[in-house]
Amino acid sequence: MTTLGIDLGTGSVKAAIVDADGRVASRASHPYRARSPRPGWAEADPRDWLAATRAVAESALSGLVQRPTAVGICGQMHGVVVVDEDLVPLRPAILWADTRAAEQAREMSDALGPQALARLGSPAVPGLAATTLAWLARHEPEVMGRARYVLQPKDWLRAMLGGAVATDPSDASGTLMADVASGTWSATVLDWLGLDPAVLPTIVGSGEPCGTVRLAGRDWPVVAGGADTACALAGLGLGADGGFVAVGTGAQVVRVLPTAIGDPTLRTHTLATAGPPGSGWYRLGAVQSAGLVLATVLEWLGASIGEASAALRDGVHADDPVFVPFLAGERTPFMQAGLRGAWHRQGLSTDRAALLRSVLEGVAQAVALAVDAVQEAGPTLPDLVPLVGGGTHDPAFRQLLADATGLALVPAEAPDASVAGAGLLAAGRAAPPMRADDAEAFTPRPAVAGLLRERRAAMVGYATGDLGNPATP
Repeated sequence: MTTLGIDLGTGSVKAAIVDADGRVASRASHPYRARSPRPGWAEADPRDWLAATRAVAESALSGLVQRPTAVGICGQMHGVVVVDEDLVPLRPAILWADTRAAEQAREMSDALGPQALARLGSPAVPGLAATTLAWLARHEPEVMGRARYVLQPKDWLRAMLGGAVATDPSDASGTLMADVASGTWSATVLDWLGLDPAVLPTIVGSGEPCGTVRLAGRDWPVVAGGADTACALAGLGLGADGGFVAVGTGAQVVRVLPTAIGDPTLRTHTLATAGPPGSGWYRLGAVQSAGLVLATVLEWLGASIGEASAALRDGVHADDPVFVPFLAGERTPFMQAGLRGAWHRQGLSTDRAALLRSVLEGVAQAVALAVDAVQEAGPTLPDLVPLVGGGTHDPAFRQLLADATGLALVPAEAPDASVAGAGLLAAGRAAPPMRADDAEAFTPRPAVAGLLRERRAAMVGYATGDLGNPATP
């Protein structure tokens, strides 16, 4: 038995034929563009998602002898698609990277307080659906007045293809509008927003049937699906003691939870796994300052990733500059959209290689801060942690991540984890348990880890204004 998995990402959509063990037999992807019409805004035209999805489904399904039995869809979290009765978007979708709702986030935080926010799973920050909707209510009341539904990206896509209007616990838990433990919409938040509950979709289990979708000229049974990270957990076969570190455009530190243990510090996110409401949860450290920052700085310097990787092979030097990577603010552990990047401790002896090393170090240090926050909120990550993502192929960078985080990291080639998890949801199955081999692990080196801890403390101090400009490293 095979299924069709679809992963609606921020910059592209992927479709894959997935077998009963989560292996991908055929795949296709199609890019599209997010837009930033004003500084701090991140939007997309949902019609681009729809056209790209139809194209990749046609490609993935072409020439198959065995037809898939059902479709599962996963997607980017936190976004907002406001639609009319016919599911036509009333404005561009507002994405997770959008920071326009900073004022509304502060208002929500003051109004609800930390205990209520902990039950909702996240701090009040821009880019989550609740704060975005508060911004829309204030600045575009005519749009909200015409709204029939407010949907997450993958839920709009499924409905527009012919499926039911619904969402699942994993996506609902990322809106800041749902009680994470029970998997139900929060009356407290809806009252604060002044939002009619009728505009929100019903929350159903991630594997529940949601009608049919029309793709490649045929109708296919479809399930509710899930959020991309929750589906990655399913696609990796990680169970109750599982967790992983992923580094790509952003980075994620994930630890499955035994119960819905909120983080009272609000430095991490507590989210639902894919499944029935109230059935599973995970802790997420969300890092914005990863591959996106690296790509930006490499463009500034006219450098390639190969040149940066070559510079790192000498290891981090004690007199290297300290790079603060927060070019667009940061989530875990700061939850501050206003943080910005900088270099510190440059001297006349600083060369190009040192600058490049420092950028890779800054990304690794941002991941390490998220690891610390996730582990301090509990429980700790397993002894061997899978390392996934397109930004983790270089052995020198893998070792740097192990040294910075203090974790034994086992590289796992899992470029299709999310789309495979979506396909498995459609099949009503889970991937075989993932086995990590300690022979392949990158383990932290104590002396290097100590140096990186000192430099990480300096990086945080520079970022938050808690340090001056010391004359020596």
